Amino acid sequence: MKIRIVNHSRHSLPSYETVASAGMDLRANLPEDVLLKPLERALIYTGLFIELPVGYEAQVRPRSGLAIKKGITVLNTPGTIDADYRGEVMVILVNLSAEDYWVHDGDRIAQMIISKHEKAEWEDVAELKETKRGAGGFGHTGN
Repeated sequence: MKIRIVNHSRHSLPSYETVASAGMDLRANLPEDVLLKPLERALIYTGLFIELPVGYEAQVRPRSGLAIKKGITVLNTPGTIDADYRGEVMVILVNLSAEDYWVHDGDRIAQMIISKHEKAEWEDVAELKETKRGAGGFGHTGN
């Protein structure tokens, strides 16, 4: 699948690191470093603008290594980029650690996944079909 992209950053386009990778790393595009103190959040620019086909979205997700090693994650995960959005791809990072964290220009800050989605059409009914689980919430599946 080809996706149109405008790159206003100083970095290469997002790419898959391995043949089986689902996500492409997004890099920070910053004029100066950003300090994230514990529990602080910041909007980090990427310099990328994308044109997705209708029926697709881009999901912005945390990088697992950054999350486990440094406590840095994407606040609104997964962040959704709709097919009709034409603004810059940005990432809301949050520092969940007890230590300061510096975001530098070019750092890999998140990953982006392109995903097909369906449009739902609601059918208003008086009741739903019964299931074994019923209305049981978290932990009610036996695991």
